[in-house]
Amino acid sequence: MSWAGRLRDTRDPLVRMVLLDLSGVGYLVFGTQTRPAPTATEWILAALAFAVALVFHRRPLVNLLIQAGLLAAAIPLVDNLTINQVGASWALLEVTMRVHRARTIWLATGLLIVVDLSDSIGNPVDRIASGVFGLILEVGVPVLLGLVIRANRELGRQALERAAADRRRHESESRAARADERGAIARELHDVVAHHVASMVLRIGVARHVLPDLDPRVGEVFDDVHATGTAALADLRQLVTVLRNPDGVRGDAALTAIEPSALPAALGAAVDRARQAGVMVEADIDPAIGSLDAVRGLAVLRLTQEALTNVAKHAGTSALARLSVSVVDGAVHWEVSDNGRGSVPAAVPSGGGHGITGMRERVEVLDGQLEVGPTSPGWRVRTVLPAAVPAAASAPTASSASPAVTRASSAPRGTEASAAPPAPEPA
Repeated sequence: MSWAGRLRDTRDPLVRMVLLDLSGVGYLVFGTQTRPAPTATEWILAALAFAVALVFHRRPLVNLLIQAGLLAAAIPLVDNLTINQVGASWALLEVTMRVHRARTIWLATGLLIVVDLSDSIGNPVDRIASGVFGLILEVGVPVLLGLVIRANRELGRQALERAAADRRRHESESRAARADERGAIARELHDVVAHHVASMVLRIGVARHVLPDLDPRVGEVFDDVHATGTAALADLRQLVTVLRNPDGVRGDAALTAIEPSALPAALGAAVDRARQAGVMVEADIDPAIGSLDAVRGLAVLRLTQEALTNVAKHAGTSALARLSVSVVDGAVHWEVSDNGRGSVPAAVPSGGGHGITGMRERVEVLDGQLEVGPTSPGWRVRTVLPAAVPAAASAPTASSASPAVTRASSAPRGTEASAAPPAPEPA
């Protein structure tokens, strides 16, 4: 803490005591132009007052008692009581600011009043009146100033406590509001979306059986649509379960999970689905991804699905996409790029989605990095997910994760996530 800060800190009076002693020395040395030079007794009493103030700067009550004793000794011995009066008054100020019990403050005040009035005993009435008036400066001002400082400090403490209570109440209300919102979303998904998806899956299954003489290629499409709808329905049911009971889920980046050993097969299914859509995909998948934790494994799967969907939507069919997934020192290096040379089918709308935003949010919660931008001649999305910290060493949460660095061009491509391919664990 700086010297200026320590001067205002009521818990650290050393700086104030040093300045007070220096002021007293300056008064004794340079104040002889308006008064007689201090005697040896004055110097001794002043030196004792200076030393006591420094030695007992952390014990205000002991300092006051000794300063009051020095003032009582100085009254019959010296004519100039300024140094000892200021020392006793300052000691009373420190007691008023720092002692917790009000009774101790008033007893100390009474002690200093008695010592000051002892100088007026046996003197004329005008001397007594001037002594009583002097109490206003010697005793009243220090007590009043100390009480004001105590009151301001207490008000500041209460303000901090109220702010902390308000923050806790706001967080509690926010959690309750999020729980209500998640419950409402779960009801909508269950009552509306899941119902319609189940109806579509049922109708596709019926159509597949009542039309046995279909062209084999049409049958393959029916089978694919039926499988996709079934997987989507399982995903919706899992999502509804998580929305209604999110306990144990690590942040919004992992609403569901996937078994690590099933990740290579799930990525292969995502690649096959992109190829069925007309995109040529070159995949370089490190077998070590089978050892990833469930959270990062799900992130890799969802990022792959979204990126390949974006290739089909923006680069178009017949585009060449390259998928690279590798594990280096526990960190996942993932990248999808394309040559931008396909042709967009009319049935695929362009733009207006939130795919890149979702990818960025997923990566940020996992404390990774996301880079999105054009390359010659196409587009590239890549990320690095740091190695997972063992649970025994750290228990990270969404609120304690450091913010990730993201970079994107001014007009990134993005779309809604593609339908999830069949995977052992739905998302």
